[in-house]
Amino acid sequence: MSKLSILGEFWQFLKVRKKWWLTPIVITLVLLGALIVFSQGSALAPFIYTLF
Repeated sequence: MSKLSILGEFWQFLKVRKKWWLTPIVITLVLLGALIVFSQGSALAPFIYTLF
């Protein structure tokens, strides 16, 4: 599956099921995941991991 098909499927799910409250949760999870991935090699990593 490509990333675009997953995003399109998620968009269709939101439209049909009217689950708009899921959008901020998914965005927050993606941003937190990106923060963890991009900070692994930096000096900030120990400080970020203490938050969790």
